[in-house]
Amino acid sequence: MSTLTSHGERLDDVGRGITLCSDSFGDPADPPILLVMGLGMQLIHWPEGFVAELVERGLFVVRVDNRDRGRSTHLPEIPPPGLRALLTRRFAPGQYTLADMAQDSVGLLDALELDSVHLVGASMGGMIAQTVAASYPQRVRSLVSIMSSTGSRRSGQPALGSYRLLLSPAPRDRDGFVAHQTRVLTAIGSPGMPPEPELGSVLEHGYDRDADPSGTARQLAAILASGDRTAALRTISAPTLVIHGSRDRLVTPSGGRATARAIPAARMLTIPGMGHDLPRVHWPQIADAITEQVAGAERSSAAGAERRRG
Repeated sequence: MSTLTSHGERLDDVGRGITLCSDSFGDPADPPILLVMGLGMQLIHWPEGFVAELVERGLFVVRVDNRDRGRSTHLPEIPPPGLRALLTRRFAPGQYTLADMAQDSVGLLDALELDSVHLVGASMGGMIAQTVAASYPQRVRSLVSIMSSTGSRRSGQPALGSYRLLLSPAPRDRDGFVAHQTRVLTAIGSPGMPPEPELGSVLEHGYDRDADPSGTARQLAAILASGDRTAALRTISAPTLVIHGSRDRLVTPSGGRATARAIPAARMLTIPGMGHDLPRVHWPQIADAITEQVAGAERSSAAGAERRRG
């Protein structure tokens, strides 16, 4: 069942008691892309200007709030993990995993009546997208994994200096939350680049949409509970592009390289100077790379269909 909201978004029941919030841009007749955002982020953290770049290149774009963020279902009945649980990876009963979040994404495709899509995931969203591609290959035309990793403890780990800031709790008031998030995103973002002019308004909007900090902790537990996905990544058959910034301090570049090595025939694009963010200056290059990936997959699919008919 779907519900349209007053915000121009839609709410869809994707099964197992989960409702996901999404919005879309462009012509539904164009190749569809599902954008899946990262830990603690909402659909609005895919910049509208970047989405516009994709639409201008002839793509139909869907953004989604993952479970426990934004206007999607939150799960307060699952206690958020503390530091000890995160360190020992022993979580509360009922704690979900990336596999559950991947199943949410597939349920959304069913609700949107999309047989298959091009999946683009950033950070944790890349992990979800990888899991969908490994577990539901018929639903994925191509995969783009951005600033993500394999889940292995041997690659992609945060720089040691990032931990204190990342683990410090955000203030509960709106102004304090926005100031804290600005510091965090600046610290993990592209070095030497000033914050985007609209960052403050996006963070304020994000606070108004969802000020619940416990959802982020449960999402982090989902990542840790899922472990190393390298073996599963080796089974992915979808054409894959891995994008990573050379200056990423949150998911260090070794995570992207390990992802590209694990997925058969994956291509790797390293963007010099980019951190754990999507700076405006890199939007055209990233949008071009995604569009090229989509076009190649569409051509390959059409050629395969033609051979089968012949």
